[in-house]
Amino acid sequence: MTVAVLQTAWLVPLYPLLAALLSLLWSPGLISRMGPRPAGYINLLMVAVAFGHSLIALIALHTNARAGAEALYRPLGFGWTWLNTGGLRVGFDGLVTEQALIAMALITGLHLLVQIYAIGYLEMDWGWPRFFGSLSFFEAGLCALVLTDSVFFSYVILELLTLGTYLIVGTWYNQPLVVKGARDAFLTKRIGDLILLAGVIALLPVAGTWNFHGLQGWAADIINNGRPLPAGFQLILLALIAGPMGKCAQIPLHLWLDEAMESPLPSTILRNAVVVVGGPGYSCAWSPCSSSAPSCRACWWWWAVPRQWWLP
Repeated sequence: MTVAVLQTAWLVPLYPLLAALLSLLWSPGLISRMGPRPAGYINLLMVAVAFGHSLIALIALHTNARAGAEALYRPLGFGWTWLNTGGLRVGFDGLVTEQALIAMALITGLHLLVQIYAIGYLEMDWGWPRFFGSLSFFEAGLCALVLTDSVFFSYVILELLTLGTYLIVGTWYNQPLVVKGARDAFLTKRIGDLILLAGVIALLPVAGTWNFHGLQGWAADIINNGRPLPAGFQLILLALIAGPMGKCAQIPLHLWLDEAMESPLPSTILRNAVVVVGGPGYSCAWSPCSSSAPSCRACWWWWAVPRQWWLP
């Protein structure tokens, strides 16, 4: 039973996504007599299911020696092809690794606590479907981000997370300051989007793959054989590192966080606990490539020192 839960861990992002879609039923004119509270309870239930699934899968990984060895040396992979033409294949490829299960358990656990707190915090608020649906949509994107092995779809997921940030920050959209905070957050993240998109597009002709594990093998081959880096590769890596800095409120693109505090307090807690530290976590996927580039290592130091000063 636990092994089956581990093998279906890729379903975890679908639970909150389903809850977010069900929240649309409470749009004006669809469900009006039930009130907004059932939408919050449905989202809370699906988040609890996602947390239980990821936690049981993580326990199964640690209690089953064979499953643990396979997750370490031959992780469970899944994927589907979105585009396959002219020798170019673009698909959503994912890996169920120990790191991904730990991250999903942390993400879903924090979301569960935040939604429990939000039920009391927003007790007299009528925006339950919009707020809880946005939180679940955001959670689905975070869980998909830690599972994906595709560089291209990681960019797509980060775009969806930008949309989720805009919706969450703008929950109380009847207040002018809230609208300004949501707009500034969205526009600031556009800077990171453009930089990251340029790096993702330029990476494929140089490395020949858009999979993180494929990039690790390609970088290891260059380092082990002592071959020089391709021309312009360090600039590509800098773009791939600078992109998450803009999208995850890293210094110096963190100024919109003050205005984002106008959103409901539960979402602020979640953003500071998960999203702000998600940028370095995503950039760690590029560490095998950046280890061979001196300028990228210097960029890591430049990024890490201010973060230690900024974070409490």
